[in-house]
Amino acid sequence: MNSGPPPSQSFQDLRTAVAAHDYAAATVLLEVLTPAYRQQAAPLALQLGQPRLAAAWTDQPLLQVAALLRLGEPAAALEVLREQGQSARPAALRARAVWQLQQQDARSLAEEARRRAQAEGDAAALVAVATLRGEQCLEDPFAALRALAEGLKIAELTGDPADAHLLAVLGHAQLRMGSGKGRRTAEKALERSLPASPARVLALLALDQPEEAMAQASSGELAAVWWRGFITSGSASGSEMGHTVVDG
Repeated sequence: MNSGPPPSQSFQDLRTAVAAHDYAAATVLLEVLTPAYRQQAAPLALQLGQPRLAAAWTDQPLLQVAALLRLGEPAAALEVLREQGQSARPAALRARAVWQLQQQDARSLAEEARRRAQAEGDAAALVAVATLRGEQCLEDPFAALRALAEGLKIAELTGDPADAHLLAVLGHAQLRMGSGKGRRTAEKALERSLPASPARVLALLALDQPEEAMAQASSGELAAVWWRGFITSGSASGSEMGHTVVDG
C-alpha cells in the first residue's frame, strides 16, 4: 500500500544535485519545488544555505531550531526548545542559543550539554558542543585547542572526516597561536564546508578573504553572531563584516 505520493521529478533531481555537490543547480531546483515536497526538502534547504525556507518548511523541531540559529533568532529557537526535553542534541542547541544571546550561563550550559552527550554516546552532539566550547574559549587559544581536540577525537574514533565547522574554529585558534598549521586547517575546513554555512564563512575569514566571507554570509542569511569574536572591530575584515545585515 502506498503511504504517500511518489517523489516528483524535481525533488528527485534536487536530491541528485545535492548528492553530486552541484549546489547551484540544487538551489534553483529548491526554488521551484512544489509545496507537496517542501517538508521533505527542508533538511536540504538548510544544507544549501537557505535557513529561512528550512524553518518555514520543516515539522522537525530540532531542524527548525538549527535554522533559526543560522538566522540569529535565538529567542525563537529557545521557545521551540522548551518542549524538547534535556537530551544531548536539544541541550547542545540550547547552549548555542544562549551563547548567541550572550547570557552568563552559556558556558555552563555547554558543559552540561557535553556531559549529556558523553552519557548518551551521541557523537554528533559531542562534536557540536566541542565546536561551541572552542568558540567560547577562543580568547585563550590553548583552552580552545583543548576543547576542540575532543571533537577531533570523536572523528578518529568514528572514522569520519573532521567536521568543517570545528576545523574552521581550530584554524582560527592555531592562527592566534602563531602556528603555521592554522592556514592549512582553514583550507581543509573550506574544502569540506557547505555553501553559505558558518564553517565556510569562518574558514574564509581565517584565510583573510573577508569579501568572499561576507558574500557567503549574505547568500546564506547568516547572522553576524556566527563570526562574533573571530575578527577584531578595528580590522578591515571587522569593518566589512560589520556591514553585513541579515534580517532576523
